[in-house]
Amino acid sequence: MERSRTSQDAEALKRLEALQPTYERLRADRIRAESDVERLTAELAAARAQAREELGTDDEAEIRRMIEEARAENARRVEAFAQALQAVQARLAALSEPR
Repeated sequence: MERSRTSQDAEALKRLEALQPTYERLRADRIRAESDVERLTAELAAARAQAREELGTDDEAEIRRMIEEARAENARRVEAFAQALQAVQARLAALSEPR
């Protein structure tokens, strides 16, 4: 019976030794993940503070609305510029026509 127990202990020790690299890798992964969470949490807080400072809000939906509003305004301005260029072009063409 003693030999059987010693054999079981030896097998358990071998199994533990075989599992050790996996344990160490997972432990390192956990430490890295915790570090990433801390870093990303700090980055998020900094980005939110920057958004509040520059945009007056850190609400994502509000910022999206502001972006869409700015895009629409930009499209209106581009169209107005295109119309102004067409008007100038038309006036130049009229000036170059023989009288």
